[in-house]
Amino acid sequence: MNTQDRLNFVNGAFAPAKDGAWLDDLAPATGQVIARIPRSTKADVDAAVAAAKTALPAWAKTPVAERAALLDRVADLLEARLDEIAEVESRDTGKPLALAMSLDIPRAISNFRFFADLVRTKTDDASMMADALNYTHRSPVGVCALVTPWNLPLYLLSWKTAPALAMGNTLVAKPSELTPLTASLLAEILNEAGCPPGVFNLVHGLGAEAGDALVSHPDVALVSFTGGTATGAKVAAAAAPQFKKLSLELGGKNPSLVFADCDFEKTVPGVTRSAFLNQGQICLCGSRILVERSIHDRFVDALLEELKAWKVGDPSDPATKIGAGISAAHRDKVEGYFNLALEEGGTIRCGGTRPPLPPPLRDGFFLEPTVITGLPATCRTATEEIFGPVVTVHPFDTEDEALQMANGTKYGLAASVWTSDLTRAHRVSQALESGMVWVNTWLHRDLRVPFGGVKASGVGREGGRNSLEFFSEAKNICVKLD
Repeated sequence: MNTQDRLNFVNGAFAPAKDGAWLDDLAPATGQVIARIPRSTKADVDAAVAAAKTALPAWAKTPVAERAALLDRVADLLEARLDEIAEVESRDTGKPLALAMSLDIPRAISNFRFFADLVRTKTDDASMMADALNYTHRSPVGVCALVTPWNLPLYLLSWKTAPALAMGNTLVAKPSELTPLTASLLAEILNEAGCPPGVFNLVHGLGAEAGDALVSHPDVALVSFTGGTATGAKVAAAAAPQFKKLSLELGGKNPSLVFADCDFEKTVPGVTRSAFLNQGQICLCGSRILVERSIHDRFVDALLEELKAWKVGDPSDPATKIGAGISAAHRDKVEGYFNLALEEGGTIRCGGTRPPLPPPLRDGFFLEPTVITGLPATCRTATEEIFGPVVTVHPFDTEDEALQMANGTKYGLAASVWTSDLTRAHRVSQALESGMVWVNTWLHRDLRVPFGGVKASGVGREGGRNSLEFFSEAKNICVKLD
């Protein structure tokens, strides 16, 4: 494919950055430039926010049924172009095409349809006093900044865009500069679906330039950010002095707790999937595997055998299970943990290397799936977020020890528990310091339930009614009755 220019989308029109600067977008599987995007500055952000502010009054007054109908049209258009959009997502992220086809794009479609249905059927709270009626009215927050990461670009942008629009807000989105392409496609589709000018705006660029200007803009009332914990702290610092409404979905170092009474034949592939799906580049991935000592060695052997079927290579090959990492810099970071693990006394049981691939894949950012054993659960490799195809495996002797290990990091996003003892499953799940726990499964999502973490994994919850509440302001109205 020839290099293409992708543009900002402001006030219903596509345009380059005001100063004409560009950034290259690379394909992770080959390292080759596949597009250019605007290197936006504060001037571009100001224009997008101004457009959103101007469009807000009319969109806020648009009936809920019309807003929901727009979301349904977007879902239909995404579905009609599913194959094309999945191919773009795979090329831009390096993830297997089969994964984009089965997970990323279908989930984006579902997000729009789900929130269209939810906003149509939501009811407001009401309560009676002896002489008065109280009811809750929800109004739009205002101009919302949506900042999304590179690992699940359209999936997560749709997760924020759909409820924000449904509740009558206007938006300025800033996708990762590493994976900008499907955000541009979404802007095209929203425009085709009849989204009024200024209601959805898209600004490309670097986080330290366009991103900072957006989250600190005085006319932005709400910030929804998904990304790394260190960046999230900066976003919070910029938003807090202006009392912006804020949701932060940040990093994770998620444990998978495997007890000896688990269904072994189902647990091994389930835990493997939780560790290595999307090259381990999902904030929910189970990158720490805690295994009861009596089955530890057997589990590690089975895990290594299971990984033999996880082919690394061309994302367009249906047999590929592990695609490319997002960038050369990120691959270097992950490889740094291989060296650290050895220094800390660990043993690399498989992986730890770059796979030998033919051109043009030879210049891509690939790593073999890596399993490390023999590390203390408190070491840096076992407690810092690596965000790659890497797991550490640790034995435990008691349930209390497993919980101590699981809770022994600054993160608290997700966890999974693998056991046939339902009483234990509830007890352990409730004791885990985590925003989400799966029992005998992983990434089994009901869009109605709260999504978010504790500790350094985030602030706030989105999902279902939580999203509708986050993207709106509650007003109590008390009516005195005679």
